[in-house]
Order: sequence, then C-alpha cells, then structure tokens
Amino acid sequence: MNIALILSGGTGTRMGGDIPKQYIKVGGKPIFTYCAESLLSHDRIDAIQIVADPLWQEEILGWYKRAGSSLWEKKFRGFSAPGETRQLSIYHGLEDIMEYADDTDYVFIHDAARPLLSAEIIADCLDGASDHDGAMPVLPMKDTVYYSRSGNVVDRLLDRSTIFAGQAPEVFLLGRYYEANRSLFPDRIWEINGSTEPAVLAGMDIAMIPGDEKNFKITTMADLERFRSIMDK
Repeated sequence: MNIALILSGGTGTRMGGDIPKQYIKVGGKPIFTYCAESLLSHDRIDAIQIVADPLWQEEILGWYKRAGSSLWEKKFRGFSAPGETRQLSIYHGLEDIMEYADDTDYVFIHDAARPLLSAEIIADCLDGASDHDGAMPVLPMKDTVYYSRSGNVVDRLLDRSTIFAGQAPEVFLLGRYYEANRSLFPDRIWEINGSTEPAVLAGMDIAMIPGDEKNFKITTMADLERFRSIMDK
C-alpha cells in the first residue's frame, strides 16, 4: 500500500493576509486542493493522511464535501496533529499511519504548498523507491556554489556536479522510516531540516530521481504570483 502524507499544518501568515498560504484561493479553490486532487486521482496512491491544524480541518472536509469527490471517501484516512517543526508534523503523521499500515508499505510525503504535483512525478517517485528504501526528486545546481564558514566571505568553491537541491514528494519504506525518526528522540529530532535526513542518518538507501522545476513550493509572494500566472494561462 502507498500512503500519501500531506503536510498542511503550517499556521504562519508571513505572506500577509490572515490565513496560511496553503489555504489561499487561486483559481477559485484553496492551494492545498491542487496536490490533494493529484494524489486522490492517482491509481497508485491507496490512502491519504493529512497533517492539519484543527482550526482548518473543517475547512478541508467542507471543501471536499462540496466538491463531491467519491475518491475522498475511499482514500482519506484521517487528520494528524501538526508538530512544532515540520519533522515533528511528519512524525505525528507516521504514528497515525502505523495504526493501519504495514512496515513494508510506502509513505509518500508532500507539502500542501507544492500545488503542481504531476501524475508523472508521483509515478517516478514510487518507481524509484521500488528497489530501494526510498526515493526523492532532485534538481541539479545551475549556479556556481561556494562554501563559507562565516557567511560573510568565501572559503572555497564547491563542485556543483555533486550537489543537488531536494524537492518533495519524498517516498520511504514506512517501517524503516518510522524507526529512523523515532530513534532521534528526544533531542536530535529538533535538529532535522529535511525529510530525507533521518533516513540518511539511519543508513537507508535513498534513490535520487530527476525533479520537476514546475513542482516549486509557495514560500514567498513572488512564488504565489508565479502560481497564479501559471493558473491564469
């Protein structure tokens, strides 16, 4: 079984306005619905778990009731509580998923604020993970990359052919990834900056697959305007 874990727990309003970015409406519907619909309609995604603040869970349920999606009734398994960090939110989701899934299933982690999730990248991630403990899409570095200890002066040039920018979604063998995260408690879990980091620390075999530049995360107002422009076209 392949279970999608959608991270929609952020409550920040750094982009202005009074609602979190994933609930801003673009094209007549909230941003979170775009990736959720891609996952609901994909025949290789069997179940969906959503991390969302209780304040927004009714909004999510209400949207799908109004949309009348039969796939929602079939695939949605429940909500998980957000954590104080992104990785703690993931861990809460994993705990809930472990109640109905097996160690040999795969968990497919995606950000609600990455709306342009294609059917191709979903399939590519699952295919990439099939002979490994997991898979993640990456993009090559186009610009020259430098290392600086102080952040003020350049110490040395890095070989950009060996450096990649990671994207979501990330797919992991559920049992091993859950244990990889659990082993980081009580202290190290707070230091995690990326979903794949616990897997790497645990020695899991994570394949890299080609990423998709259109699969960007909406973080700034410029990102939001870029998405709106794409939808307008």
